Amino acid sequence: MAEVYNPSMQPSLYPGDQLVVRYRVPVRPGDVVVLRHPFRQDLLIVKRAVERREGGWWVMGDNPDVENDSREFGVVPDELVVARAWVRVRPLPGRPGTRGQRSMAGLLSWAVSAVRPVRSRSRARGAAGAGSPGRPASRRLRAR
Repeated sequence: MAEVYNPSMQPSLYPGDQLVVRYRVPVRPGDVVVLRHPFRQDLLIVKRAVERREGGWWVMGDNPDVENDSREFGVVPDELVVARAWVRVRPLPGRPGTRGQRSMAGLLSWAVSAVRPVRSRSRARGAAGAGSPGRPASRRLRAR
C-alpha cells in the first residue's frame, strides 16, 4: 500500500487516497508509479510514467500546477522506480461532529466510487521498463 500526500496527481488521485501497488512489474507509458525522488532517495513520490527515455523514465504529475516531477529533476533511472499502482482506494469521508456515524446512502455512495483500478492515461504501446528489483523498506509506503 502507498498513501498519496500531496495534490500533484489531481484530479486522478487526491491526498489521502491509498494505492495498492505491485512490485517488479513492467512499467508502460501512462502508468502511475511510486518512485524514489532522484535528489532525496528517502522520499517516495507518486507520478505518471509519461515516456521511456535514454536512462529511464520521464515522469509527471497530473496536476500541471505542481512541478515536482521530471520538469524539475529530469529522467528517473529504472532502479528508482519502486512499484506500479494497481488499485486506488479513497478514504471513507467523515463529517465533523458525527463521531463516525454515517447514513446507509452515504456508505453506499462511497463504496461505489472508492475502489477503482488505477488506469493508464496513455494508450501508447512503447517499450516497457521494469520496476526496481530492490526490496521496499516497508510494506506500507508513504509517498508524496
